[in-house]
Amino acid sequence: MAYDVESVRAHFPALKSGTAFFDGPGGSQTPDVVAEAVASTLLSPISNRGVVTASERRADAVVVEARSALGDLLAVDPGGIVFGRSATELTFMVARTLSSGWGPGDEVVVTRLDHDANVRPWVLAAEACGATVRFADFDPTTGELTADDIAAVTTPRTRVVAVTAASNLIGTRPDLPAIAAIAHAVGALLHVDGVHATAHVSVDVAAEGADLWVCSPYKFLGPHHGVLAADPALLETLHPDKLLPSSNAVPERFELGTLPYELLAGSRAAVDFLATLGGDAPAGAPRRERLVASFSALEDHEEHLLGRLESPLRSHPRIRVHSNAARRTPTLLLTFDGVEPQEVRRQLAERDINAPAGHFYAWECSHHLGLGDVGGLRIGLAPYTNESDVDRLLEGLDAALQAAQR
Repeated sequence: MAYDVESVRAHFPALKSGTAFFDGPGGSQTPDVVAEAVASTLLSPISNRGVVTASERRADAVVVEARSALGDLLAVDPGGIVFGRSATELTFMVARTLSSGWGPGDEVVVTRLDHDANVRPWVLAAEACGATVRFADFDPTTGELTADDIAAVTTPRTRVVAVTAASNLIGTRPDLPAIAAIAHAVGALLHVDGVHATAHVSVDVAAEGADLWVCSPYKFLGPHHGVLAADPALLETLHPDKLLPSSNAVPERFELGTLPYELLAGSRAAVDFLATLGGDAPAGAPRRERLVASFSALEDHEEHLLGRLESPLRSHPRIRVHSNAARRTPTLLLTFDGVEPQEVRRQLAERDINAPAGHFYAWECSHHLGLGDVGGLRIGLAPYTNESDVDRLLEGLDAALQAAQR
């Protein structure tokens, strides 16, 4: 089945507003089936998880089904899926838990390519226990972060390498298996921020070499919460802070308080929706197989639109494109000759085009690119983006730059 973007768009009530959304990296629009799953769970007879009453069993089924769906999305054992408020919160929890066994002389590697949510938790954890933080730089011209860049700051004292699967600012996708090999050679864990990547590519956590992977369903059509994926055997070795009466089982020992059942139901619906986007998997194939096929079709769709965008942007004399890595997501960061990114954003908004500007919490990345606190205008493609959206964006950018000349 080919990718049918208009059939996909029919499931997004927000698109009826006429807005062209290029702000997906900050959070995607929501399909009707996800909203319906959230609403029906909220309105159903439901209680805290248990096995005695029907409403308790219903809540338990929601959690089990959500773990199964995210397990299929990330190719991991559902028993290694942890739910939390956000990917940021989960990373703080992992950093605190791991660093409880560190001390002076131990080291953690972070990168200047990453969102601060995969930098600051490790920096603060290291500071609290006297460990050392080592920063891996990327090439600001090409946007590339290589395995050699990681190797340059990795030593036998490295305990964790924290790296992004894809930059939320410029889209760069580092070679994770090569980085994993470096980390594992010295006995370190690889913690991957998969928040941006999971929305665009088929993920296989083990194949990427990641020991820990975090992502956020609201980036891939689902509700707002976070997900941590790991081998259950690894999670068994970790002992986070928890309440005395709460379960010590994995993965429950990592989940603080009552889970948001309605959000988990929405995330399961989002994964099921992603599995319908296209590709060559038969309708009755296992969900994982359908997801792989759908992401292949989605990548082709987004690459086509990206090609349509990039040529005029890169040839424009007043636009500088900072997304230059050979392998990246359909995400472009732009700056403009003589015009602030926020002014271009404002003028696009007047044309009902959402393309935000800023550093997007990629603090180290924006500064390493020489863009400081200002950052740039970020364009992100999504499953519902079509050619008309792209044409409107190109026309809007041209009009904004012409208006700035007056």
